[in-house]
Amino acid sequence: MNFYTQLTFAKPSFLFSYKNPILLIGSCFVENIGTRMTDLKFQTDVNPFGTLYNPASISHALRRLIQAEPYQEKDLFASGGLFHSFDHHSRFSALTAEACLNQINTRLESSARFLRQCQRLIVTWGTSWVYREKENGTIVGNCHKLPERYFIRQRLTVEEIVNDWKSLLQELKDINPELKILFTVSPIRHWKDGAHGNQLSKAALLLAIDELNSLFPEQTSYFPSYEIMMDELRDYRFYADDMLHPSAQAIDYIWEQFVTNELDAESQNILKDCLEIQKAMAHKPFNPDSEAYRKFILQTLLKIDRLNEKMTFFDYSKERNILKTKLK
Repeated sequence: MNFYTQLTFAKPSFLFSYKNPILLIGSCFVENIGTRMTDLKFQTDVNPFGTLYNPASISHALRRLIQAEPYQEKDLFASGGLFHSFDHHSRFSALTAEACLNQINTRLESSARFLRQCQRLIVTWGTSWVYREKENGTIVGNCHKLPERYFIRQRLTVEEIVNDWKSLLQELKDINPELKILFTVSPIRHWKDGAHGNQLSKAALLLAIDELNSLFPEQTSYFPSYEIMMDELRDYRFYADDMLHPSAQAIDYIWEQFVTNELDAESQNILKDCLEIQKAMAHKPFNPDSEAYRKFILQTLLKIDRLNEKMTFFDYSKERNILKTKLK
């Protein structure tokens, strides 16, 4: 007997593998999943512009990566003692324009190269609401706490999102024919417009993705992170204290569903080995000077060596150094 609504997953048109370099871009849900993938030794590049929420800002960021055109000082503005970019998260802001541009362009250059050779792209949309600068109508990725009077807030229509992304998907195919794109909608609720406003916003995203998937069936796919949260995990115990963000337990569950349904069998087995090593690294011994703990460290180093023989691109140098330090 089931006491919850269980999702049925459609067979994906493509799978993910440890052999696939993966670019992830979008909302803070991407940060959660991307950090996990990076820690488990996937070849990743996570949010080269920082956290972005709406489809228009994400498409703009991807086009900047396609063009690989460096940002200039005229693209920045000063506020609160820092220099900012409307295209970037505040993690790129800095005390001087030079420092800000250095961070932005260093990342832009490396991520532009990565986009051309990666095989998978995960895109997470969070909201269809956007902020436009009143002066020129440009959609911003981040308002950087400027007064709301500087912007016009509006919701993108399904047609606007689809038209923008139709041309973008073709541009991506032109520069990287092997690239496969997985769309997701963030399960995080945007409550500024209330329950109904949040649902309208998410509905626009879901309808746009559905249309894009029908137009590009071989190039794109969809992972139902939003539906997992809304249906399988609809109880409030799966939310954080703000009752809007998924809890750690919910993120764990969505990650497990991703692994089960989107990862190929070989990579699922390798993932188990990576998790064993990760667990061993987090182990806190009762007696760190004991012979038993010394053997435990040596066994962990052996596991790393054996895994590196199979997956030569895995970088376990940091873990090796930590373990060897504990042997001294």
